[in-house]
Amino acid sequence: MSVHSSHPEIIKRLKRAEGHLHAIIGMIDAGRPCLDLAQQLHAVEKAVAEAKKTLIRDHLDHCLEDVAGAISRDQRHVIDEFKAITKYL
Repeated sequence: MSVHSSHPEIIKRLKRAEGHLHAIIGMIDAGRPCLDLAQQLHAVEKAVAEAKKTLIRDHLDHCLEDVAGAISRDQRHVIDEFKAITKYL
């Protein structure tokens, strides 16, 4: 397994989500209002989604580049476009 510079940030986001999940379980046990629960669940979803996006972008930036190596400008355009579209994940 290769470690990229973004991995510590991904771990940080996932640990934050993990903490939120534990808090949400406690909130459910305490009978907190559904609005509060939904807000916290939304925060967990965002944290996990951002971790996923960061991981995918990092993979594309490093692993795809390693495989592609030196390629023509026309071929580079396709890879750059593919990387750009990941912001819509």
